[in-house]
Amino acid sequence: MKEYNKELAKKQSLKSIVLILAAGVSACGDGSSSGGGTVVVPPTSSTPPPSPPSSTTCSLVNRQNFAASVLNEWYLFPETLPSALSPAAYTSVQAYIDALTATARGQGRDRYFTYVTSIQEENAYYASGATAGFGVRFAYQGSRIFVIEAFEGAPALAAGIDRGTEILAIGTNASNLVPVADILAAQGSAGVSSALGPNTAGTSRVLRISDASGARNVTVAKADYIMDPLSSRYGVKVIDNGGGQRVGYINMRTFISTADNQLRTAFADFRAQGITNFVIDFRYNGGGLVSTAEVMGDLLAGNRFSSDVFSVTRFRASKSSNNETKRFSPQTQSVSPVKIAFIATSATASASELVMNSFVPYIGVNAALIGSNSYGKPVGQVAIDQTACDDRIRVIAFAKENAAGQGDYYSGLAGTMRTTCAAADDITRPLGDPQEASLRTALDFIAGRSCTAIAVGQSAQSASTRTERRVLPVPENASTAQREVPGSF
Repeated sequence: MKEYNKELAKKQSLKSIVLILAAGVSACGDGSSSGGGTVVVPPTSSTPPPSPPSSTTCSLVNRQNFAASVLNEWYLFPETLPSALSPAAYTSVQAYIDALTATARGQGRDRYFTYVTSIQEENAYYASGATAGFGVRFAYQGSRIFVIEAFEGAPALAAGIDRGTEILAIGTNASNLVPVADILAAQGSAGVSSALGPNTAGTSRVLRISDASGARNVTVAKADYIMDPLSSRYGVKVIDNGGGQRVGYINMRTFISTADNQLRTAFADFRAQGITNFVIDFRYNGGGLVSTAEVMGDLLAGNRFSSDVFSVTRFRASKSSNNETKRFSPQTQSVSPVKIAFIATSATASASELVMNSFVPYIGVNAALIGSNSYGKPVGQVAIDQTACDDRIRVIAFAKENAAGQGDYYSGLAGTMRTTCAAADDITRPLGDPQEASLRTALDFIAGRSCTAIAVGQSAQSASTRTERRVLPVPENASTAQREVPGSF
């Protein structure tokens, strides 16, 4: 989850504090997701802009020391931090952060959720969805790679690559194509990321692909593009569920600020049509801004009181003055759900889990988890900036729970949601297709039909590493978009 929290920023006098709830997963696609010596504090409103950095200010050791100071002040699990750990043995800021958080990671509470990223890159993504790449989501299945989603306005879709396409081989030209199976066998998912090249506009690759039209070579160049959080093709639909029942469908890719007005427009239309049953498709949603999650919650809150609790935010004891309770605030566009089916997979994390968890105390068995168990991230990050070095430290600093105090779902939401229905993610059909397996099961739940429950005993993390399951890869040096939109390249 990610969000700019004005009240928190006011309390701390730090303009760059931003709350997020996002997976922040690390490399390997395993679902775990990767001047002078003074510490530079983000400027307050009365502080002039920093001077250009000196080499000393942004030396590796000073950047590492800044990261350590942020963790010592904000980390949600301070008791797990080492009492002393020299940064000298670590060759990057992230490697040092990983060493500092190793104990909490071993406990399953910080699965590479604390990391360093670029201020400029992150701001661009959260403000508009700006990123660079081919504009697809990949998923591994054994020794094969499939496209599970393609984004509008990006190069891959324009080249005819869409959901269900298999990538057979990768090369810089048609004469040096290397089979994907060989790359994975020799180098694993890191080898595929390397073969696809850097996420810079102009990087070109020849892909050998296979789809309903057969096998062929396609040349695609990466480009800058804007990721639409709600697809223009299938992001918002009204589906006829038979017997005169109409269902409002939302497929939400990511929680960024440009989604807010899209959601308001969609729910205003649902409300005008008198729709009271909904499918919210979060199947690949890795999270994002808390503020956008709260907008979605409010738009689903037409039958909630303003005294009803949406979520409770809890910081460590030394930061408890920042604890807050967010109550529902119904909007003019808000709908009054009778049933909500939330579609999820092991890639569904954080802000999307926050929305789902927040409705459990109110809708109970009429709020269902459809598909497979979610990722399991009931904690979120604040952003602390070292502006001179373009370093933003995303540090796990708060936990989220619902009105019933439920928030310890590190193994996914299958054990929290009152109703669950197992279903496959059928990539042979487009997203938003009522005959696609997960959406079909969601519509069956809305109609009152029975289903097979999702197994609670198996965590999303362990399930996602099984070779027969699809795994959404996240490269080691992931961009903000790749952290927030798992599998994107």
